[in-house]
Amino acid sequence: MALSPINQRRFALFKEHKRGWYSLWIFLGLFILSLGAEFIANDKPLLVEYDGALYFPVLKRYPETTFGGEFPLQANYKSPYIKEQIEEKGGWMLWPLIPFSYSSINYDLQVPAPAPPSLQNWLGTDDQGRDVLARVIYGFRISVLFALTLTLISSVFGVLVGALQGFYGGWVDLIGQRFLEVWSGLPVLYLLIIMASFIQPNFWWLLGIMLLFSWMSLVDLVRAEFLRGRNLEYVRAARALGMQNSLIMFRHILPNAMVSTITFLPFILTGAIGTLTALDFLGFGLPPGSPSLGELVAQGKSNLQAPWLGISAFTVLALMLSLLVFIGEAARDAFDPRK
Repeated sequence: MALSPINQRRFALFKEHKRGWYSLWIFLGLFILSLGAEFIANDKPLLVEYDGALYFPVLKRYPETTFGGEFPLQANYKSPYIKEQIEEKGGWMLWPLIPFSYSSINYDLQVPAPAPPSLQNWLGTDDQGRDVLARVIYGFRISVLFALTLTLISSVFGVLVGALQGFYGGWVDLIGQRFLEVWSGLPVLYLLIIMASFIQPNFWWLLGIMLLFSWMSLVDLVRAEFLRGRNLEYVRAARALGMQNSLIMFRHILPNAMVSTITFLPFILTGAIGTLTALDFLGFGLPPGSPSLGELVAQGKSNLQAPWLGISAFTVLALMLSLLVFIGEAARDAFDPRK
């Protein structure tokens, strides 16, 4: 589908913003790599050849009995016994670049955990002996997926509420604004802390709680665009022709309102990542053991003798948030109506 001349111009302006353009590709590249984290960092081989057959442990669980073991338990491919069974049949194992998952513990450390960076653990280990680089890769993925899901769903609700307020105005707008003033004044962090004392937080629980408050970020912007757009001549003409309000709102006014709304999405995404990191740092985020950048920052604070923990988490967070801010700046410049 060909872009309209206006959108072609906006896309060209976005490309001219070199910092934002390159940041977009770098961020997309890192995110795509993190989606295949299991193929980069895993304590299971990518491929096993045993007795003339090929197995894919990274995709499927196999019991020990598959490789000549005695128990129908999941095979531990780092076990000397399983290695010996595979080698006896002339087999071999192809390991990922990082032979550790985010939860696997390195029991062969030469020093007590947290261990410093080495050839075996490139960014060292945390205080439980888990590979920091593996946890960073998985933590990057879960942070971006959480933020993307939260941003997309909350944006839908925010745009819908803002559209209804701005289009109908009057009592709808008045009641909506008073509700937003009360709802936005609630102490979100304290509510999360109180609820965390009753319910064990997880990905979907956190997402649902954050959705209760994050949808308000776009309401005022969309409301203002609809208040302006409902008085334009073509909207009045559509009303005079008897067109349904829903068609006027979402076919004629919403596309114009979304021009300025799109510029805020990278910044909302940045805020969602920061919120998740802060909650994990305070211990009210993802369940213990989850690959979390905030939890890694907390470990760095508790283990000042292991600076690689805090430096690794801070570097990834700084890079991630900086790229999103640069993308947001480029989108704002490209979609700014004044340009």
